[in-house]
Order: sequence, then C-alpha cells, then structure tokens
Amino acid sequence: MDSSSPREWNNALWVLFGLYWLVSALNRKKTKRRETWGQRFIYTLPLVAAAELLVRPEARYGWLGARFVPADPTVEWAGVLLTAAGVAVAFWARWHLGANWSGVVTLKEGHELIRTGPYRNIRHPIYTGILLALLGTVLATGEVRGLLAVAVAWLSFYWKARREESFLSQEFGEKFAAHAKQTGMFLPKFANG
Repeated sequence: MDSSSPREWNNALWVLFGLYWLVSALNRKKTKRRETWGQRFIYTLPLVAAAELLVRPEARYGWLGARFVPADPTVEWAGVLLTAAGVAVAFWARWHLGANWSGVVTLKEGHELIRTGPYRNIRHPIYTGILLALLGTVLATGEVRGLLAVAVAWLSFYWKARREESFLSQEFGEKFAAHAKQTGMFLPKFANG
C-alpha cells in the first residue's frame, strides 16, 4: 500500500479520531440521567447503515457506485484536507466539552452548559466536525453512495441532537433557551437578533 495516497491519509485520520475518542472517554462525569435503549436505537441504526455504505465494497452496485466528482488527485487531496478539518473541529469541541461528554444522550452529575470554543456559535460542533470529516472522505472517494451515507448520518445526528436538546432544556431551562437562540445547531450563527 502507498502510505502517501489520499485513501491512506483519510484512513489514518479516522484511526486518529477513534483513538482520541477512546482515550478521552476515560474522563467522564458520573451519569445522572440516561436515554433508553429504544431511544438510542433510533439514531444508532442509521449510523450503522451510513458506515456500511461508506466502507463496504458491496455498496458500490448500480448508481451508488457512480462518481459525482472525477477521479483526480487534486479532488482526492482536497477531500483529505476537509477530513482533517472535520476531525480537528470534532477534537476541539470534544476538548471543550470535557468530562460532560457521553456517547449516549445523558445528563451528568454536575453537568455544565458549555459555551466556550466552538460552542459559542454551534450547539453540536462534534457532529459538525464528524459530518465535515465524512464529507471530506466522500469527496476523496467520489462515489454517490458516500453522499447518501452523509445524508443518513446527518439525519441520525439531527435526531440525537434533538434528544440532547430536550435533556439540556429540562436541566438548564431559560439558560439553554438563550443559548439556543444565539447558536446554530450544526452551523455557526454569528448574527444574533
């Protein structure tokens, strides 16, 4: 394998992402309230389907394997840069979230409403980073199946974000409502009013 190929770089970025997530998951507050397994299943199943579309060669059949961008090194490297930017945003957001983070929708003991770093303008910047990284990976591979995978992942994150916002609204009330008015869900909101 060519370690200087865009595919290898993208794979390395996702491995780095996974390792950071595993290590940072060791620093979490105790859970006070958690969603049910059924609620979690609603957004987890689509993420599994999106991952299958992205990584399984069998998903290339028919129009799903058609290219939406040319197989060009410049396009592939642009995809790698987008993946790297997305991973960096997710890392930055995860770092600011600190011990309040959880892989499932929860409230932690002593939960804090984070409004620093990317949380100043985006309520769910980890999802933003992951979606950006997925878009980069899809651009590098250039196949329609990847676009479908990103759309499915976005829908999954939207469902999960809505559930998180329900928990945060119950916990923080007006404080969260004010934060929600000043921020975008997945994209920055710079103009308030």
